[in-house]
Amino acid sequence: MAENGILRGWRRYRSVPIIYRIGAAFVLGSLVGLIVGEPATALQPIGDLFVRLLSMIVVPIVIFTLLMGVRHLTPSSLGRVGGQVVALYAITSAIAVAIGLAVANAIDPGQGLTLVEAEIDTQEAPSFVEVLLGIVPQNPIEAMATGDILAVLFFVLVFGLALAMLQEESENARVQNGVETFFDLAEAGSEALFKMVWGIMEYGVLGVFALMASIFAQTGIDALSTFALLAATLVLGVALHISIVYLGTIIALLTQQSPISFLAGIKEAMLTAVSIASSSATLPISMSNAEDNLRIDEGIYGFSLPLGATINMDGTGMYQGIVAIFAANLVGVSLSLTEQVTVVTVAVLASIGTAGVPSAGLILLTLVLTQLGLPLAVVGFIAGIDPLLDRLRTMTNVTGDLAVATLVAHWNGAIDFDDGVWASGESGPAGVPGDD
Repeated sequence: MAENGILRGWRRYRSVPIIYRIGAAFVLGSLVGLIVGEPATALQPIGDLFVRLLSMIVVPIVIFTLLMGVRHLTPSSLGRVGGQVVALYAITSAIAVAIGLAVANAIDPGQGLTLVEAEIDTQEAPSFVEVLLGIVPQNPIEAMATGDILAVLFFVLVFGLALAMLQEESENARVQNGVETFFDLAEAGSEALFKMVWGIMEYGVLGVFALMASIFAQTGIDALSTFALLAATLVLGVALHISIVYLGTIIALLTQQSPISFLAGIKEAMLTAVSIASSSATLPISMSNAEDNLRIDEGIYGFSLPLGATINMDGTGMYQGIVAIFAANLVGVSLSLTEQVTVVTVAVLASIGTAGVPSAGLILLTLVLTQLGLPLAVVGFIAGIDPLLDRLRTMTNVTGDLAVATLVAHWNGAIDFDDGVWASGESGPAGVPGDD
């Protein structure tokens, strides 16, 4: 009977979504740290194990998931439309990270709070030329062993593109089969890593509890304002990016349409993204809004939206920039301009693969912090509030997908601006009342 009761309790526990369990662990751990005080620091090793587990999968995640992302970027798919879509996703992502860095530099989240006993691996900042040369590894295996993420990203991206080109251009059946087998192995590796990420995040409930108990035992109530400032920084960055890049530049300036009509046409997708925090799961709603409301041809949105769900991570990239400044402030160091440019590069390149990974924001964050030599303990530090911030980031990603689809459709004469929300001003097709 007791065993059955334990099993029932375990099933009930597992039935609660992981994001809520981590959120509860964040709150409970914080309370324990505040109430118990110094003795709660004894839980630190439990949290440190969570950080080590995240660190363990950094390089494998880069290799397998980036290969899977590149697999779909074959030369034939990168025609005029494909090239426009990929270029716009890369540009908007880079701008998003830059905005995040600018806002974070202005607000300085994490300033005044010290993350004690965090390991820092920072050296004198290299010059911009050294950073550019360092992107190309002299020894790819050494780059993987030392965790040089930018060099690993470059090698895997080039190697993956070469495989994709070889598969498409080679007339040798054995070569084609070999490339296909290589990609199949990468897919199997990605699936295995997804399982590992799932297990790590399951342990993360306990890890986050321990980290928060230890942190609040050392810092006290002051840490709450730090989290609030971090969230406020992201909110401001997202508001600026959506207003300036999507609505002001892409919709109003480049397509010369009403930003209000655009927002009315995609509101279901935005609300769904906030509700479920998944670009991929929001995809059916995004495609429906693109066709029914924005009147984009299927040939455009059928390619750009699924690709965007895979490689476009404007909101997540912005978050990496903000947290990089946040992490540096927590350990009392400053990031040079060159290091901040590195953040932009890592976030944009890594987004090709990691968008499809569960807890993608946290995984990508480990890549950025590893490249900068900043402590991965910051990942555990913010994991508790990450599920809430993830919803805002996902909404930004989905909005960017639809804005890019609209612009590319405009450039290629594949959108009807005389119908849908553009003509009616409603949230549905012309003649159909909105569902406000």
